[in-house]
Amino acid sequence: MLNKIIKNYFFVLFSLIPISLVLGSTVSLINILLIDIIFLFILIYEKNFLFVKNNAIKCFLVLYIYLVFNSFISVDHSVGLARNLGFLRIIILFIAMNYFFKDQKFFQKVLTIWSIIFIIILIDVFIEIILGRNILGYESPYRRRIVSFFKDEPIVGGYLNAFYLIIIGFLYSKFGKNFKKPILIISILAIIGILLTGERANFIKAFLGIILFYSFFDLYKIKHKFYFLTIVTIFISGFIFSNDFLKNRYIDQMKSLLLDNRIYYDQYRSGYKVFKEYKFFGVGNKNYRIVSCSKFEEEANKWIDIIGKPSDVFGQDGYEADFFIREYVEYRCNTHPHQIYLELLSEHGILGTIFILYIIYKLIISKFIFSLKSMNYIQLGSGIYIIFIFLPLVPSGAFFSDFLITLFALNVSIFYASNSNLNIFSNDDYNKKI
Repeated sequence: MLNKIIKNYFFVLFSLIPISLVLGSTVSLINILLIDIIFLFILIYEKNFLFVKNNAIKCFLVLYIYLVFNSFISVDHSVGLARNLGFLRIIILFIAMNYFFKDQKFFQKVLTIWSIIFIIILIDVFIEIILGRNILGYESPYRRRIVSFFKDEPIVGGYLNAFYLIIIGFLYSKFGKNFKKPILIISILAIIGILLTGERANFIKAFLGIILFYSFFDLYKIKHKFYFLTIVTIFISGFIFSNDFLKNRYIDQMKSLLLDNRIYYDQYRSGYKVFKEYKFFGVGNKNYRIVSCSKFEEEANKWIDIIGKPSDVFGQDGYEADFFIREYVEYRCNTHPHQIYLELLSEHGILGTIFILYIIYKLIISKFIFSLKSMNYIQLGSGIYIIFIFLPLVPSGAFFSDFLITLFALNVSIFYASNSNLNIFSNDDYNKKI
């Protein structure tokens, strides 16, 4: 058994994960490494590695081997190597969370802290909407987009989206029927909070996620679920049509995007062009920027020579380019193509994409489909979040970026750790040995 000091050490670090994500990728990385390193010492001390036989661990290890292989076939080997090698921290974090969260008291204490942090950040979003600045005085540099504690990054909607179903599921698991109305209110406020951030893609995923979550919920009758959906829709519609910024962002801009999706069309076309040139294995993880920027500059300079424009008419991302150049240059200089499937295809090719999606299917989707009836509310919430990461057509951030891959890892870990039948430390052989 672990002594109290070590257990408290991990309790603090697990509890601080949501805060570390807010403080930035460096702080988040340090927090995860502090978990991983000490946890490895515990595993070595116990001399118990039976969990390696678990199919989920095998999937993660095979994925890791592929990512290392991907580094060596990349356009620039050095660019994605650190990211791919660093994926090992995600695997160790997954194992550590299964190990500690098997203790239900420990798990509930950590999720209680997460719930408090989540509610504070959600309240902060509403404060920024009302006052124009958050609790700490941060003002958004993106017009009326909300940044909250993230200071200069409009990603709080994605953050809330990654945690809100876990938190709602936890509250239902802990309080059940006695706390139904307050949890419903928190659910509505969470959706409205994500709406108010102005992050369209995350709002779409969150809205669909809450509908799916309550569809499988057994604490409410069908008519109550219908009432909930109606109330949420009315609130959302009211906020959108009564606020010029939200109306412009969710109605006018969405309509414009559907009729003339210039920005996303350019990004998607660029991603597809890179994929066409590197069909089988892609350009390599994190190498999209290198190829797309190089191709953009190459094509743009050709048109500049033709139309006699100076070379400084276009910016690094291409959006200040002359209309003629923007119309005919098929590449866009950016870090990723802003859509997860085009990101996978351009950086991993058709073979790598099929392999990664197959691993995701084996890890999550197959478990979600075949274990739906036996899922607890926390597992249901984390599973829904993961599935909607791979929602087609909707724009997305870079999947393997530190921020998004950590949110993904947390949800996958909780999906397994929260279910005693799925937890990788729940098998009989392991229990006998410890």
